[in-house]
Amino acid sequence: MKTIEINDTSLKDAELYVQTVFENLKKRDPHELEFHQAVKEITDSLVPVFAKHPKYIHHGILERIVEPERMIAFRVPWVDDSGMVKVNRGYRVQFNSTLGPYKGGLRFHPSVNISIIKFLGFEQILKNSLTGQPIGGGKGGSDFDPKGKSDQEVMRFTQSFMTELFKYIGPDVDVPAGDIGVGAREIGYMFGQYKRIRGGNEAGVLTGKGLLYGGSLTRTEATGYGCVYFVNEMLKDKGLSFQGSTVTISGSGNVSIYAMEKAQQLGAKVVACSDSNGYIYDSNGINLQTVKRLKEVDRKRISEYVLEHPKATYVEGCSGIWSVPCDIALPCATQNELDENSAKLLVFNGVKAIGEGANMPSTLEAIDVFLNNKVLFGPAKAANAGGVAVSSLEMSQNSMRTSWTFEEVDAKLHEIMSKIYEQSVSAAEEYGHPGNLVVGANIAGFIKVADAMIAHGIV
Repeated sequence: MKTIEINDTSLKDAELYVQTVFENLKKRDPHELEFHQAVKEITDSLVPVFAKHPKYIHHGILERIVEPERMIAFRVPWVDDSGMVKVNRGYRVQFNSTLGPYKGGLRFHPSVNISIIKFLGFEQILKNSLTGQPIGGGKGGSDFDPKGKSDQEVMRFTQSFMTELFKYIGPDVDVPAGDIGVGAREIGYMFGQYKRIRGGNEAGVLTGKGLLYGGSLTRTEATGYGCVYFVNEMLKDKGLSFQGSTVTISGSGNVSIYAMEKAQQLGAKVVACSDSNGYIYDSNGINLQTVKRLKEVDRKRISEYVLEHPKATYVEGCSGIWSVPCDIALPCATQNELDENSAKLLVFNGVKAIGEGANMPSTLEAIDVFLNNKVLFGPAKAANAGGVAVSSLEMSQNSMRTSWTFEEVDAKLHEIMSKIYEQSVSAAEEYGHPGNLVVGANIAGFIKVADAMIAHGIV
């Protein structure tokens, strides 16, 4: 594709415009650091778009897209097993519905605040756009920590949470799903409470549901599998492969486990994974079945792995995982887990490719290190879009009152991830940044939303 010609004057004007919008945003919300980070990473890469297409400036697209359409905050009272009343905060940010109903997960973690939810919701706009599915961007959650809670406590909390949230969601309005701390158990309790309140079976109101009540095959695996599919496209373009490669994957939750599974299926040796306490290293390759049982069934810490595999080692401190030499690194735990020093260490140890399975796991400085050293880099909004893509496919199945086979959904997921890669490569080349998938993914996702926003008028 021919590269767009942009003159210096228009580029400077576009840079000034983007910087002005960003500075105004920081003044309005000075303490929302994670949100600032997400906005800056995206808007900096959009400068050539505004230079080439001043119509987006004229229509105030940037000013509007960085401001949520609606923000909801509420208290969540619940009673613990000892009879004590507890109160948490709940959030839902309905960021942008231009392409369809708000779509994005719910995160239950002590770190959750409005800045975290806004950064996640903002990223979700472009991520959902990239999938090609008719879904807008949103996010939600609570500072509730499900770790160490009994099933009854989790049920009481989630029921209280949904008793407030149900007012704002629906199959054609806002469709939440899971995220950190929200798995099949939590989705099940929330769906049951939603049905109880609404008095009907609106299957499409939540995704990530159990297979017995409207869930989709492959949804559990989708984010991890999708990340590996995307990275595999990057590798193939450079004549590389997962086959015979050494892989490090941070985290040991849903995304990490299924990224590990797909990487192993493609012939890689995964040697390290982690949780919030520390990481394990197994030179023989991680035993996936042990990790699955520890995390998905027993809900134990990853340190227990070495009790069954004594040749493996456990190291306190999860950030140390990036000291493990590897060909491919997949950060799949949480935001900003991979900083500049960790990036330099990975580069020093010869890493060839990075695929972000988590949301914004690399700091801006870390991303610069990877790009400056020609490391293949798959940004989160592209590489981890598989989860929401299959969530949208779950919505489609619910609407049709049918279900597809695992193979059918997996094939659709693979096709979507391949198309996201192609879109990102094409946009990067067209706007003068060949090979930079950060820029390419941001531009490809943005243009679809921006054009639709213009079509809808000033709303």
